[in-house]
Amino acid sequence: MQVLKMLRSFQHAIRGLGFLMEENNSKFHLLATLIVLLIGFYVKLSGNEWTIVIIQIGLVFTAEAFNTAIEKLCDFVSPEHQTLIGKVKDLAAAAVLIVSVVAVIVGIIIILPKILSI
Repeated sequence: MQVLKMLRSFQHAIRGLGFLMEENNSKFHLLATLIVLLIGFYVKLSGNEWTIVIIQIGLVFTAEAFNTAIEKLCDFVSPEHQTLIGKVKDLAAAAVLIVSVVAVIVGIIIILPKILSI
């Protein structure tokens, strides 16, 4: 019985990933991820470098998922414009921006020297 419950949880999570990939920002993050992965293979990242890059990718998608969930909840709770709801949505978007900027900086630190040495 527990196994079936767990499998249902995975179904919900996979459905959530589908919802996430419907978002324009997630599509942009997916494109950026594919580019970074291709460059990573091209410059032959080490195991440690791959670990750091993959963690950054995971953090960006996680932040985007939370941001999307918060936005959807805010839109449901308050369909009309409210200043406080706007601040909540802006804060959630800021979290994605922070994680994304850090990911870009980490990517530059790891990948740029390899590209320059080619």
